[in-house]
Amino acid sequence: MQVWVTSVTNPIPPALSSGVAEVAVGGVHFLARKEDGSVHAVGTRYYVRDLYGEKVVPEQAQGATAIAAGWGHSLAVVGGGVVAWGNDWFGQTDVPEAARSGVVDVSSLAFHSLALKSDGGVVSWGLRDDVPPEASSGVTAIAAGGDFNLALKDGGVVAWGINTVGQTDVPPEARSGVVAISAGWSTALALKADGSVVAWGSNKFGRATPPATTASGIVAVSAGWQHNVALTSTGRVIGWGYNRETVLSYPAATWGSGVQDVVAGDRYTVAIR
Repeated sequence: MQVWVTSVTNPIPPALSSGVAEVAVGGVHFLARKEDGSVHAVGTRYYVRDLYGEKVVPEQAQGATAIAAGWGHSLAVVGGGVVAWGNDWFGQTDVPEAARSGVVDVSSLAFHSLALKSDGGVVSWGLRDDVPPEASSGVTAIAAGGDFNLALKDGGVVAWGINTVGQTDVPPEARSGVVAISAGWSTALALKADGSVVAWGSNKFGRATPPATTASGIVAVSAGWQHNVALTSTGRVIGWGYNRETVLSYPAATWGSGVQDVVAGDRYTVAIR
C-alpha cells in the first residue's frame, strides 16, 4: 500500500510508494510505518523545515509496531516500550517508566502523549498527565486530542481533560456499541458497530455535525485539527469541517475507492491505498 496526501509540499519519500502499514498525523508532520517496521517522517507544507527534530527518525524507533505524532513530536512502540523524539515543551517526549514496557499502542495530537498497556491500563505524560480511574484498566483503544483524551472501554467512550466546548461530554449514543474512537483538536468521533458516526465537541466549521453519508457503511474515522474524515466500506473518503485551501478536495480517481485507511491532520489528510 502507498501513501496519498492532500495539501503537503514536502515530497513523499519513494520508500512510501509501497508497503505502508500505518500512518499517524501531527500538527507539523506525519509519520508512516512500513510493514517491515521502518518509520519515516514527512513535513507538511506549512512547516517545510525541521522545527524540533521531528523529521529525523532515530535509529531506536525502527522496528516499530505502532506510531503516533503530536505537534512536533513523535512516538513509536518498539519491543513493547515507547520511543519518543522531537518537541519537548511540556515533557511529552520524557517517557515515564510505566510506558517503557508492556505498551501495545500510542496516541498524540498536540502536546501530550498517551500509551495503552497490554493489561488495558493507560499512561499519560506531557501537558496532560492525568488518567481517571475508569481508564486505569479494561481499555482497548485510546485517542489523544488537543488537551483531552478518549478511551474505549466495554464498547463505551470514556473522556477526560479540558471541556471548553463539550469535548468530554460523551453523548448517550457513544456510551455503548462503539468500535473505534478518534480525538481532534476539540472535536471527538466515535464509530459505532452499525457503521454510523457520532460526533461531539466543537461544531466550528460543522465538525460535530457528520454528513448524512456517514449514517451507515463507515469502517474508519479520524478527527483532525479543523476537519474530520470517514472511510466507507467501499474505500471512499468522506470529509467535513474546514474546507479552505482544498483541505476537503478528494478527487474520485484517488480518493473515491480503494482507500484502506485515512487520517486527518492540520489542514491536510493522509490516506493509505
